[in-house]
Amino acid sequence: MNGWTTSHDRVLAQRHAEGWMFLIETARDLRPTSACASSGNALARALTEPVRIQAPRPLAVLEAGAGTGAVTRSLMSQLPRGSRLDVVEADPRSATQLRHLVATNPAPAGGPRPVTVHQTCVEDLDTDDRYDVIVSGLPLTRFTPVQVERIMARSMELLHPGGTLTYFTHVGTRGVRALTASRTEAHRYAAVNEIMSAYQRSYATGRWTVWANLPPANVWRLQRPCVSPDDQGQQDGVGP
Repeated sequence: MNGWTTSHDRVLAQRHAEGWMFLIETARDLRPTSACASSGNALARALTEPVRIQAPRPLAVLEAGAGTGAVTRSLMSQLPRGSRLDVVEADPRSATQLRHLVATNPAPAGGPRPVTVHQTCVEDLDTDDRYDVIVSGLPLTRFTPVQVERIMARSMELLHPGGTLTYFTHVGTRGVRALTASRTEAHRYAAVNEIMSAYQRSYATGRWTVWANLPPANVWRLQRPCVSPDDQGQQDGVGP
């Protein structure tokens, strides 16, 4: 047997390990989970499309709820020169794995490594920075309505005016939950959906279905307005 492996073998081994980590982390959490597999390549590509659209200009990018790093890897490979990526992950084990992923990913030539991992919740991220793109892998249907409202309000606050937030929901989960959830869980899930529907009505610029994912997913794209409602009112002569 050869004493070495190809880079392709190492990538396959790492992704296999990530898949097991995802299943282990899901098993640890007895609350209903929003996913049964880590994000596939097609889903990662759909979530990160705003980065490609705005390239090659340097971007400030935030990833919230990075998990095992499937989308992180995709973002690192697409960052335009001069960009930076902040990765937020609350789980200590996942944060450690993400730091290892960043440390073993080649740094860009002629510059410092543009990726920083923050072990915290996105709603608690202590920064005055603003971002051109936020990519969220947070399973929002696992949180309480109060948590979801805090997450979404902080995410929109962290965007530059005109900045883009992408996140995903899985196709068909509403029907499954209607059949399997307790009454309390059903009420919580409905309240979360109501909050997200309000954000979609106010800020959504598009939705795409990624069928090549397990399970299939809807990718939502929200955009922070370039002009705040108060500023718009003043421009229109409505304000004081």
